[in-house]
Amino acid sequence: MEHLFVRKPLYTLRTWRPEDVPALAAALDNRKIWDNCRDLLPHPYTEADASAFVALAAGREEPLEFCIEVDGAAAGNIGFRPGEDIERYSAETGYWLDERFWNRGIMSDALKEAAARYFARTSVVRLFATVFETNRPSMRVLEKAGFVRVGVQRKAVFKNGRFLDSHLYELLRP
Repeated sequence: MEHLFVRKPLYTLRTWRPEDVPALAAALDNRKIWDNCRDLLPHPYTEADASAFVALAAGREEPLEFCIEVDGAAAGNIGFRPGEDIERYSAETGYWLDERFWNRGIMSDALKEAAARYFARTSVVRLFATVFETNRPSMRVLEKAGFVRVGVQRKAVFKNGRFLDSHLYELLRP
């Protein structure tokens, strides 16, 4: 009997490049993604927005953004925002993935790998992420990547004209 195996699409974590601008703009100009991100993310998302982001990400001495490449093209991002002052050993993480690649396990695997890389090259001991109450798939991504939910901040965010609870997840350096 022949065994059939379903293979996840392969991904690569890398730095952002200028040639990623069209793919970045196309993927991130998606209301479903914007609905689960901070309002600082422009919507609609244009090639000018993508170009500014790529220039910023590529211009950092220490990369804080990982481009997720799938099938040879930019398809998502995992970013880290280091804390300051008394929170200097913590960093916030955020991420998104082109909708075409949702529900394939890519993001949880990529997040686990990016977190390991970030821990290896920094003195950070704690990563954290916040997720809107309406974004159960993102909560699952974090859990599959080893993050633990440590609390719920009630009515902590205001998005799309309503207050939402914010779920707080963390991952400690192994």
